[in-house]
Amino acid sequence: MLRTSLFTQVAVALLLGVLVGKVWPEAGAAVQWVSDGFIRLIKTMIAPLVFCVVVTGIAKAGDLRAFGRIGVKALVWFEVASTLALVLGLVAANLVSPGAGMNVDPATLDPDAVDAKTGGGELASTSDFVLESLPTSFVGAFAENSILQVLVLACLTGAALLHLGPKVPAILPAVAQVETVVFTLVGYIMRLAPLAVFAASAGLIGQYGLTVITTYGKLIAVCYLVGLLFLGLLAVALRLLTGISLWHFVRYTRAELLLALGTASSESVMPRMMDKLRKAGCRDDAVGLVLPTGYSFNLDGASIYLSVGTLFIAQAVGVDLSLGQQVTVVLVLMLTSKGMAGVPGSAFLALSATASSLGVIPAGAVALLLGADRIMDSMRVVVNLLGNCVAVFVVSRWDGALDLPLARRVLTVPSGESVTDEDEDESATVTPVTDESAGSTPDQAPANTTAGG
Repeated sequence: MLRTSLFTQVAVALLLGVLVGKVWPEAGAAVQWVSDGFIRLIKTMIAPLVFCVVVTGIAKAGDLRAFGRIGVKALVWFEVASTLALVLGLVAANLVSPGAGMNVDPATLDPDAVDAKTGGGELASTSDFVLESLPTSFVGAFAENSILQVLVLACLTGAALLHLGPKVPAILPAVAQVETVVFTLVGYIMRLAPLAVFAASAGLIGQYGLTVITTYGKLIAVCYLVGLLFLGLLAVALRLLTGISLWHFVRYTRAELLLALGTASSESVMPRMMDKLRKAGCRDDAVGLVLPTGYSFNLDGASIYLSVGTLFIAQAVGVDLSLGQQVTVVLVLMLTSKGMAGVPGSAFLALSATASSLGVIPAGAVALLLGADRIMDSMRVVVNLLGNCVAVFVVSRWDGALDLPLARRVLTVPSGESVTDEDEDESATVTPVTDESAGSTPDQAPANTTAGG
């Protein structure tokens, strides 16, 4: 691949993948494993990275109560944002009626198709979800790559370091050094990103083709337009609450956004997004808590898809949902959309749970969305990712954990142009924690250190 910016490499790979998938669909489907392998490698880095960032963030902030405030404010923002996404989806589906006129007979649908997609699984109840967030062993949380469990362990470890203070002077520098090693490994893995995007796009087009867009054109258009509208509202909120331009942030992270788009996975860019948010002025503890937690609690793109999808299948089978039933849809999806990350076929499990709660939509009707689901990934990934990044900025500003002058300096240059992507060779040697910050005790650390900035 040409030695140029990561954005250019990924863009070229994406176009080549679409071309290969269209011309040689069998070959496209055969290379999908390359993308899957890349995402697996990235996922192995997430748990240790989150642990190190949160531990060092708490220790450098020097105040566990501030960390708790950030968590509460993040949950408040997540609930407001995801509820807005659900309501926007319902309003748009009512106005456009993407499933109207299809007149599908539910008896003709295979009720086992959804079970095949979800592997017969089910979404956890609220109590089960809380229990699953608590680790059964220190090593097990990392072995199972359970981010919420790793967050709990990181919070406890950070609290212990604050309590012990100078009694354990070697621990914090060691954690900071591990963090540096993990970021370096991420840089190495990111060299495979163009190959992963090529394989993912070739596999998608090779397996599904482009006919699905014409078959589900109206549904796809509604979801994507609502996603754009939601991002527009986020941009307004970000500007009003922080003074930061979402467009500048998009240009600053365009390589990561294109990579997430190409691989249909927001997890593939979590490490780089964490690093870029820290360099853009967000304090370590805010980034380490808000962004990973948002992957489970702030799925705005998925919320849009779920609300539009529920009305789509109801309209397709000729069921007219009343206002009260649509309010029930919002309430049910507010619960079922939390903790969906990492659950195979979670969108279909949430849709099935919603249909069952209403009692008027046949369970088999959820299978209508199987053909369009993969095409929706791009919208869900980009909206989820940007929604979580906006949450980091807003919550950081809300709690005084945002270096606003630094953010403006990093996101823009005097001419008004966005900062260009760093060469991939530079990203492979990220040094997120300076020697001074690594060697400082919690009492000595500055309150708003932005590592790597």
